[in-house]
Amino acid sequence: MRIISSFILTLIFAALSSCSQDGSMADSSKPKARGSIGEIIMVIDSVKWAGPVGEELRNIFEADLPGMFRSEAKFKVNTVDPRAMTRMLKMSTNLIYVTTFDDKRGSSQVINSQFSKESKEKAMNDPSIYSLRMEDEYAIGQEVLYLFGNNENELIDNLKKNGSRLQNLFEVRERGRLERIILARKNTEAAAEAKKNIGIQINVPASYQIAKSEKGFLWLRQITPTANRADISLIFHVEDYVDESQTFPENILKVRDSVARLHIFGDPEDPTSYVLTEKQIPPAFRNMVINDNFTTEIRASWRTNNLSMGGTYLGYLMVDEEKGKLYYLEGFVYYPNEVHRDALREIETILLNTDINWKEDQEGT
Repeated sequence: MRIISSFILTLIFAALSSCSQDGSMADSSKPKARGSIGEIIMVIDSVKWAGPVGEELRNIFEADLPGMFRSEAKFKVNTVDPRAMTRMLKMSTNLIYVTTFDDKRGSSQVINSQFSKESKEKAMNDPSIYSLRMEDEYAIGQEVLYLFGNNENELIDNLKKNGSRLQNLFEVRERGRLERIILARKNTEAAAEAKKNIGIQINVPASYQIAKSEKGFLWLRQITPTANRADISLIFHVEDYVDESQTFPENILKVRDSVARLHIFGDPEDPTSYVLTEKQIPPAFRNMVINDNFTTEIRASWRTNNLSMGGTYLGYLMVDEEKGKLYYLEGFVYYPNEVHRDALREIETILLNTDINWKEDQEGT
């Protein structure tokens, strides 16, 4: 495949979100893309990966997840020499090609040969052009991203400026992929309990079962953890929204820990085994707006008071000022000595499918 049009290079990062995800224009003769959730194949010269460009790419795609009790990267990145790309590797779900046009090494030249002279000249005249997104290039359901520059300094500068956007591109994409898989079958009983006791609409996989449900609180648990599957719990809580101070980080933790202390125990027979936030690992907070509701995301670690168990959690504090309600949604993971990244991505996907604006009179409309 040769990129022959200089116009195509104008489809830079500002237009990334406009590309279709439904595959309606896809070539049905192509195979389906393959790859695990969160996996990225980085096609790059080994010397470039070991140098400053690689360092910046690692800062973006292998950045540590915040609030973790041990280091875990946002994505699983596997690097491949461009000359070693096989047909199977080209069918990977997420492919990122990285090059600079001044690199004369054979590996980078393999990528550079895909750009026309016109395209390279356009990039040379406009250093802000550094990326090109193509969907379904070699397989259906595939994301291919080209990252390039006239030289390493230009590319690094653009990566620094747009790192969060690059992260977000793949985070949103992987969340969408996961959503289609895990929410294909939903637990309607849990959804009914959430509407009745919390006043919200949730979408959870059928594999989650109700552990506890009462007015203002719901605990769901995936009850069949295995060596390859984490023990994941989801909790939903609602209380009155009084004032803005409830959204301050220290008060969010108070809400979270008070709910957990009342309802969640490592051993239900031992009242001293209640769950609390591990303060020695600083929780990470991020403010956002979801469906017009002020929201704070919390990523942190947890342990039982008696130190018998521990893990990580992802929570969202959401405010519905119209209803005068404050909602706390959380997923926590127990998976000793294993990576929690995939479980946290599952939690994120489920919780972000929650609608706190749901109203009873919407039912049936």
